[in-house]
Amino acid sequence: MSRYLDMVDSPQHVKSLTLEQLTVLAQEIREELIRVLSVNGGHVGPNLGVVELTLALHRVFDTPKDKFVWDVSHQCYVHKMLTGRKNRFHTIRTTNGLSGFASRSESPHDCYGAGHAGTALSAALGMCAARDRLGTDEHVVCIFGDAALTNGISYEALNNIAQTTRRFIGILNDNAYSIARNVGAIANYLNRLITHPRYNAFSREFQKFLLRLPKGELALKLAHKAEEGFKGALAGLGLRPAGEGEDPAAGADGRGGYGNPVLFEEMGLRYLGPIDGHDLEMLITTLEFAKTCQEPVVIHVLTQKGRGFEAAIKNPEKFHGSGPYDIRTGDSPPVKPGTPPNWQDVFGQVLVKLCRQNNYLVGITAAMPSGTGLKYLEKAFPDRYFDVGIAEEHAVIFAAGMATMGMRPVCAIYSTFLQRAYDCIHHDVCLQDLPVIFCMDRAGLSANDGPTHHGLFDIAYLRCLPNVIGMAPKDEDELQDMLFTATLQSHPCFIRYPRGPAEGVPIKEQPQPIPIGQAEVLEPFRGQGRPRAALFALGNMQSVARRAAELLRSEGWDVALINPRFFKPLDAGTHEFFGRTADVVATLEDHVLMGGYGSAVLELYSDRGITTPVVRLGWPDQFIEHASTVEHLRQKYGLTPERLVEQIRAAYERAGGGGLELDTAPTVLPGALRAS
Repeated sequence: MSRYLDMVDSPQHVKSLTLEQLTVLAQEIREELIRVLSVNGGHVGPNLGVVELTLALHRVFDTPKDKFVWDVSHQCYVHKMLTGRKNRFHTIRTTNGLSGFASRSESPHDCYGAGHAGTALSAALGMCAARDRLGTDEHVVCIFGDAALTNGISYEALNNIAQTTRRFIGILNDNAYSIARNVGAIANYLNRLITHPRYNAFSREFQKFLLRLPKGELALKLAHKAEEGFKGALAGLGLRPAGEGEDPAAGADGRGGYGNPVLFEEMGLRYLGPIDGHDLEMLITTLEFAKTCQEPVVIHVLTQKGRGFEAAIKNPEKFHGSGPYDIRTGDSPPVKPGTPPNWQDVFGQVLVKLCRQNNYLVGITAAMPSGTGLKYLEKAFPDRYFDVGIAEEHAVIFAAGMATMGMRPVCAIYSTFLQRAYDCIHHDVCLQDLPVIFCMDRAGLSANDGPTHHGLFDIAYLRCLPNVIGMAPKDEDELQDMLFTATLQSHPCFIRYPRGPAEGVPIKEQPQPIPIGQAEVLEPFRGQGRPRAALFALGNMQSVARRAAELLRSEGWDVALINPRFFKPLDAGTHEFFGRTADVVATLEDHVLMGGYGSAVLELYSDRGITTPVVRLGWPDQFIEHASTVEHLRQKYGLTPERLVEQIRAAYERAGGGGLELDTAPTVLPGALRAS
């Protein structure tokens, strides 16, 4: 028997289905989401929660003329299925497949690309302002989550909507989660709003609109039933309704039955809701009403993250963004014996160890306790763990404030998300030279997620700031030493490390401090053969350097391997020594070449008059796409041992076949440069 999903290839097909058929289609879409994502991984819970909402949007509006702006946009998988990409949905988040986020280059139905929270309201308002200026008539619909309301940019947009346009439709998709459960006053406010016994969910105009429709009285009853149903459900979860025990008439302001004015209305936005985000008829009716409004509207929709998949409902944090899983149980594939722990888990466990020794250490996350590894601190020392929500700017300044009081705050934030707080790093931390420690997970590639999540720019944006100490560990034991070293400093410290399994190196019982700005010579020149190549491999590029060294030695080269450890300050002595004794110097980094570690080495050599050829291995000056694996992208862009060897050979030949004629006796390194 064929599915409705097999027949739906465009939004027009959605409009042709009856309400009963759309209900069946919603179930088929959920089954397809669960099946495909069990193989590819992806944002399971968010997409299962917006199936009916997405169907209602395409039933009422007409994309690509009308614009849907998705906050973060990780919840647009259903939208992709309904806009001509259903037959490619099995490729999502894989090499040459569909992106896991909205992408303007992928479809005209994706009017705005995103991968970070809090951007949609501003972008949608910009579209509304342009529409009004151009005199066109399209609708702009902004779908933003309750988690977006923990981000300051959202409030900057909300503050400007009413004074900028009369036609704006916002949909607050409220599922109580970002990745982990939402925290802070906004989450509490939304709960109070939903459960407030005095709050009238629907304005008089909306009630009149419902009554004009066929079966309007029934629709109005359903609306109130949805409101009361959610109140009862939340009360069943132990949430005490705000205002309980108060006079029901207290605070009435005479505005169409509303109780105390709410946040959106104070900002000039008509508030409608809360409504059941899985009731297709109610969603369609409400969206039809929103189309007629000549004032900005926010529709508060309550959805269930992971709806239709019990494992995702029980474990919403895991299934926010999951790897492959067993459909029957929701379990992830077993970890292969001998697989090293993930970098973030090493960091989290080391931080707990250090916290046991240092009462001044605290940890701060921006809504990513599991992804950053701070879940270990939350469990061990809950009073020294702070989750500030999706608010990286606040996290950094909050940490700066703590540092002024003698604390040693550790901000665990992904490299790509730390970009959002750049001014705060500059103005509040570095300018005041405060001892805040930044642990930047996902430095390098986040292959399946793509360019919004790759952490390829942090060295460049940090290296230019005074007072910065920047490090990159070659293995998990060195990560422990670097974190310990950072706790001893009186300056801002940044430690970058990649996503995924670490190197499998044992971690010693007690960490050791690392002299600031001192590289580690792992293998000096052996004094056997010419020419000579010095390979400086930063962080997780050691394996590439070691394989390249093997290939070069098989051709008669004498190769030195150096672990720079620091991208700022550079170990000037070690870099200069090898710059003057090698025939070719190579730098390797999991970062863009422009402004990165290799650029710093070139600057040093230029300042000191060193003319030895320098080969730089890193990512090109472009945004790197998503793919199934990091290895695929490294092969494509030449971050491989073989490509490095080719570049070293070519640089040597361009230099005339060699540099200075040095003797081939073993090199004696200065004490500070000897292998540790």
